[in-house]
Amino acid sequence: VFQGAMNALNPVKRVGDQIAEPVEIRLGLSREQSAQRAGELLELVGIPRKRARAYPHELSGGMRQRAMIAMALACDPAVVIGDEPTTAHDVMVQAQILELLERLRRELGLSLVLITHDLSVIAETCDRTMIMYAGRIAEEGPVDRIFTVPRHPYTEKLLGAFPNIQTDRRTLDTIPGSPPDLRNPPVGCRFNPRCPAVMDVCREVVPPEVLFPDGVRVACHLHPPGRNGGVLVSADDVAAGRRLPVLDAPTETVS
Repeated sequence: VFQGAMNALNPVKRVGDQIAEPVEIRLGLSREQSAQRAGELLELVGIPRKRARAYPHELSGGMRQRAMIAMALACDPAVVIGDEPTTAHDVMVQAQILELLERLRRELGLSLVLITHDLSVIAETCDRTMIMYAGRIAEEGPVDRIFTVPRHPYTEKLLGAFPNIQTDRRTLDTIPGSPPDLRNPPVGCRFNPRCPAVMDVCREVVPPEVLFPDGVRVACHLHPPGRNGGVLVSADDVAAGRRLPVLDAPTETVS
């Protein structure tokens, strides 16, 4: 599901035909069967079947995004990837799209991967989250642990820059500087030029990924292996899904 539905949809083809095309090509159904399937998918995402004859410009922004979701579901996928699916929509349309994605995930048994910069989308929709900076993983784990006990300074800064209506009024946090040029990234931890807790080792050594008993994986020299039950993990461990048993969150100490 792409970020800009108007750019992703073909402006000179009817929406129903665009949804039916992958069904006909990938699943081998007839044109009539594919058109029938397209109408069913549109109804599944809350668009009347008769709007299958509409062109993209004849639909509202929210309906175009729903049509993109219908197209993503056309071939019965096990995983749906949403690239900023709520960007450029007002808050009401955002809520409707997120509610739709959650309903489809639950009813169809889908795995949903969302790529987004909106922390509220992550908090509302996701079970796990991965925070990345300059192409590298900073922190990954269950959403409730990441949001309540962030370990990486970049994660802390991101959460500090997000308004919270349940706390006292305060000035939102900011991250000084600018993101690095990935053609010539900083040596060591890529966040070190902007990190408030930077140490000498951060400017020289890439931090290893450390997995903690609460299921959070962090790449930061502030949290080395052996502290608070953290163990070193490799890319092979992560790919194989090897994890520590999830325990009650330990009391953390940072010296």
